[in-house]
Amino acid sequence: MVGVVGTNPAEAKGAGVTAGPLRRSGPPVGRSVCHLALGNRRYDVQHRALVMGILNRTPDSFYDRGATFGLDALLERAERLVTEGADVLDVGGVKAGPGPEVGEQEELDRVVPAVEAIVARFDVPVSVDTWRANVAGASFRAGAVLGNDISGFADPDYLRVAVDAGASVVATHIRLGPRVPDPQPVYSDVVATVAGYLAERATRAMAAGVPGERVVLDAGLDLGKTADHSLALLRASDVLAGLGHPLLLSASNKTFLGVRLGLELNERREASLAAAALGIARGCRVVRVHDVAGAVRVRDALESILSARQDQPVPPRGAP
Repeated sequence: MVGVVGTNPAEAKGAGVTAGPLRRSGPPVGRSVCHLALGNRRYDVQHRALVMGILNRTPDSFYDRGATFGLDALLERAERLVTEGADVLDVGGVKAGPGPEVGEQEELDRVVPAVEAIVARFDVPVSVDTWRANVAGASFRAGAVLGNDISGFADPDYLRVAVDAGASVVATHIRLGPRVPDPQPVYSDVVATVAGYLAERATRAMAAGVPGERVVLDAGLDLGKTADHSLALLRASDVLAGLGHPLLLSASNKTFLGVRLGLELNERREASLAAAALGIARGCRVVRVHDVAGAVRVRDALESILSARQDQPVPPRGAP
């Protein structure tokens, strides 16, 4: 990535975490990522990251505690996020962490009507946050163009469903699986482990027929990681971005920020924006956030910095 800040391997150390050499198969580190395709849109992401607004249709979301579980409330929230500048809207019907069982039909009932309504109202790409192939397929038929799968394609039909729909996919690293408690994860080298896993999942997706510019990678911060693991992966975003696919950062209001900084859930806004800024500077090209307005301002500032020619002053926005 042009203008991406490098990672000092010593920075990634913490609680046994080392950056280390990457021991993996797959695309070589260092490939430049310029484009991301979502539906019939093709984005130039060499310098400009996309802001993905989070929409939870769950009664037990870790952040909003069910505030947008009702469809009307969800659509009001969607309108606000679009007005604030969201490039993508991510709709989920089951939270990632442990909680009461949510069956497939219940997830379908939560997600599909929401996707249909959002697609009908707003001219932005819609992502569906699900690890179930049947939910992804129904959402693609309803108009979603991205499958955000935190399980790393654990459902063997997920990629086939995405290919049939011409959809893009997010491959996320998780150590055990969605909704499975993982209180004491251990890695000999978390950066190398996650990079190898993501490279393999990207290769698997392309082998199934998903074009490379429709494959997005996500390190899965807080998913089977301690706070130190998540921080090491955030600092090593340039390593993961070098795998040759757009890198998604999902750090907004997450536990690792609270643990490291001693912040309660409602105190993590500035820390979340700082994480987004660092991630974008180090190569993340999609940031999944609750605070869209703040993330858009951060993204716009960094776009100006990253795209500026060193020998040419940057004109103010709106200047001729």
